[in-house]
Amino acid sequence: MAGELSRRVGLYPGTFDPITNGHLDIIERAARLVERLVVAVAINIGKQPLMTLDERVDCVRREVQPIATATGTPVDVIGFDNLLVQCARDQGASTIIRGLRVVTDFDYEVQMFGMNHRLDPGIETVFLMATERHQFISSRLVKEIAQLGGDITGFVPRHTHDRIIAKLR
Repeated sequence: MAGELSRRVGLYPGTFDPITNGHLDIIERAARLVERLVVAVAINIGKQPLMTLDERVDCVRREVQPIATATGTPVDVIGFDNLLVQCARDQGASTIIRGLRVVTDFDYEVQMFGMNHRLDPGIETVFLMATERHQFISSRLVKEIAQLGGDITGFVPRHTHDRIIAKLR
């Protein structure tokens, strides 16, 4: 399917350092909208990730498996280090799915949408609003809380929680 655009393949990109309950909420809702969902984990060294790309891909794979089973939608997890629109093309996706939490996300995402649309107007961007109970969760804050010894149990799924705590020890 790579290289062939399909109206029903969605790509949800992010750094996922770490994947949070908010990300999983967006993934579950996105999986109901498409026939196949690709979660694309970006290298994004500019964000100084806590976990390596392989560790993040592994966490995301483990955490999305129950969603794929529950929704019946195949959810693939890949790492990528190229342009987002190229990654979407490579995966046969015609839709990029982005989550929005707060107004500051919107400002950034509008710029990203404009650039991606200019690079490939055939790939559409769909925004899903974070549900109220997840709007305040950000990977950056989760990492900061964990690094300062705080409890991140309510913000990330169990496997990811354990990986983060082990990484910080």
